[in-house]
Amino acid sequence: MAYTEKYSAASTGDNLTGHFLIAMPSLNDGFFNHTVTYICEHNETGSFGIIINQETGITLKQIADEMQLETDDNYNEDQSVFIGGPVDQGRGFILHRPKGEWQSSLIVKNDVTLTTSKDILQAILNNKGPKDCIVALGYAGWSAGQLDYELANNTWLNCPADEQIIFNTPTEERWKAAANLIGVDLSLLSSDTGHA
Repeated sequence: MAYTEKYSAASTGDNLTGHFLIAMPSLNDGFFNHTVTYICEHNETGSFGIIINQETGITLKQIADEMQLETDDNYNEDQSVFIGGPVDQGRGFILHRPKGEWQSSLIVKNDVTLTTSKDILQAILNNKGPKDCIVALGYAGWSAGQLDYELANNTWLNCPADEQIIFNTPTEERWKAAANLIGVDLSLLSSDTGHA
């Protein structure tokens, strides 16, 4: 039976929008290893989110230079740009708070918003954008029922997201900090879970 037939967001009764998706130590696919993904939308048609703890090695200044955008003299040019996920990596996504008024935004939960329009990037480069933001390239996506299937197979942990972890916790601490929200110490879990 295909996962789309057996599992769906409606059948689990859980809407994971605004939740953290925390990779189990056993997930060694290379891309999602030790990741925390903030789920921006989860419904019967599928799910998508932004990985919040993988930096690209690219800075905001490099993005501004590449796009030939005007900047203020004192913007945070060393701000890291993140790998948001494996899908559409040529496209920018900005996870931020407060929501503000931007051309293309999705309010996820409370004051956390995902914006894809260029106006917010220009505002950030001019020190007029949201104070708290993650600039990411690409996103993580799942087809209908796929994420529910993976959760049922213990690929991920999930819990309601904490905005402090998204915006204020050092990048390298986010994976363990997210798991700590539900009392899980990832260092005690074997990466061989599920193998005899």
